Amino acid sequence: MHQHTPSSDSLPTPHTVSGPGPGQRWSTWTSVAKGQRGPAPWPDWVVTADAALDTELGVLKTGKEADVFLIERAVPDEPGRGSLLAAKRYRRRENRQFHRAATYTEGRRSRRTRDQRAVEDRRSAWGRSVAATQWADAEFSALCELWGAGAPVPYPVQIDGTELLMEFVGRRTDDGAYEAAPRLARQRPGPAILADWFDQLYRAMSVLARLGWAHGDLSPYNVLVDTAGASGNADGGRLVIIDLPQVVDLVANPFGADLLHRDCRNVCTWFTSRGLEVDADELFADVFAQAW
Repeated sequence: MHQHTPSSDSLPTPHTVSGPGPGQRWSTWTSVAKGQRGPAPWPDWVVTADAALDTELGVLKTGKEADVFLIERAVPDEPGRGSLLAAKRYRRRENRQFHRAATYTEGRRSRRTRDQRAVEDRRSAWGRSVAATQWADAEFSALCELWGAGAPVPYPVQIDGTELLMEFVGRRTDDGAYEAAPRLARQRPGPAILADWFDQLYRAMSVLARLGWAHGDLSPYNVLVDTAGASGNADGGRLVIIDLPQVVDLVANPFGADLLHRDCRNVCTWFTSRGLEVDADELFADVFAQAW
């Protein structure tokens, strides 16, 4: 895992080899069950070949409940048959630094009653094992639903236990390295781009609301600015929402409305600080109304 130690801002160009070596494994695509792969039709860039290798290229992000790594999935000696993936690996509950899980999971039920009982029994080994995959499962399911609904989220490639593989959002730099898309929090756009970005976020939050959800932890730090397809200075690129394991059910969760309102405040505070006058209460009323 730690054979490559690039910074998250400049990751090396991937390469292919004839077989698994340090920091490599055979692709896990064929080893997961059908329901653990992303929604069909699969994008053209998704590598499904049995002969593909996964090569770990470095760390993209460290977080409270998971770390994200850059992986190249490619067929050795076949140029063009490869893609870059973000591998989000969740920690077991005892190794996490995130302690407000109950606020988000209130009203959320496991698909299997046995698993739900196990999670509620924190003393059992099975309960700890199931809990370790709950966040990964929740994020994968949310990404699949949101992708299908047209929301700006990374495409979810597959899930395998506590590892979620998804589309890498970033670009290739002039020196051949790979760079993750910057966070919204770091940006200082002009008025036209600022207005466009607010509209993009409004539409994304609306998609969530129409599904009956709120992000629950939306802020400029979990919104990426993807400029890979931008055509020039007038095009600020597309915003991509990430970090969705805590998606909140606006109906079943008693904190749902409060968490959505907090999302709106976080978003509007950032845009107002950049010079766009927007109102958090108005945004909340508009988005929340779409959930019904």
